[in-house]
Amino acid sequence: MPTDAIAPMDRLLAERACERLILDFVHRLDLGDPGSVAELFTEDGIWQWPHDDRRIVGREALREYFGSRPADRLSRRLMTNILVSVTSATAATAVSYLTTYRVDGYIDGLVPPQLPANVGHYEDTFRKVDGIWLLATRSTHLAFGGATQRLTPPSGS
Repeated sequence: MPTDAIAPMDRLLAERACERLILDFVHRLDLGDPGSVAELFTEDGIWQWPHDDRRIVGREALREYFGSRPADRLSRRLMTNILVSVTSATAATAVSYLTTYRVDGYIDGLVPPQLPANVGHYEDTFRKVDGIWLLATRSTHLAFGGATQRLTPPSGS
């Protein structure tokens, strides 16, 4: 189906559903249950980071991978420049910029300002399955990145 054959309202709804997945992904990682991001993917969904050949395939593997993040990790991701392109009634792509602030060893309170751990972009593909838009693939491309800093426990701890 040519993209111009998609009704404007259907295109708008698809774009919004895909944008919502992008934001839901980072909210679940930062503020919720990280393993639950697997629910945002198709059954055969793929998350990959081509830089180090990291590739996780399938919901169960994604649940295990994202759910294994350290319990003492504090992170906040900023998403911007989200551009969704609907390619058919059941497929779309997107590019979005990310900035990640992240530390391990977090106990409580306010953390002194840190430089971002990562800055880059995601390239996503989406599929509409049984009327629901889901991530089919997510590739992470970092322009800037470094190791996660570990906070030093306060004296007397």
